[in-house]
Amino acid sequence: MKLYLDDTRPTPDGWTRAYTAQETIEYLMTGQVVELSLDHDLGIEEIVGNGYMVLQWIEQEVFLRRFKAPSVMAVHSANGPATERMLLAIESIRRMAEGETAAEGRTSE
Repeated sequence: MKLYLDDTRPTPDGWTRAYTAQETIEYLMTGQVVELSLDHDLGIEEIVGNGYMVLQWIEQEVFLRRFKAPSVMAVHSANGPATERMLLAIESIRRMAEGETAAEGRTSE
């Protein structure tokens, strides 16, 4: 599944739409999301959250539970500072996932 988190932009063809951070996390928990595109600003943050909150959840789950993050993660936000923060989170998630893969591939001899 390709998942698109946004409150205003049109959903690209072939993508499933989510409007809130919690809805996105619920889709991620199914293990079926392979591509993820996130907006940051979704409306009233206290109610709907934001795209960075989704990445924080993924990062925590990868670290604590070896959650398999989507293979493709992108940011399509117009909020420059938030985009930078989100891209750093994606890089952190990738590094953690690669570190687990490298560690799992080692054998003790």
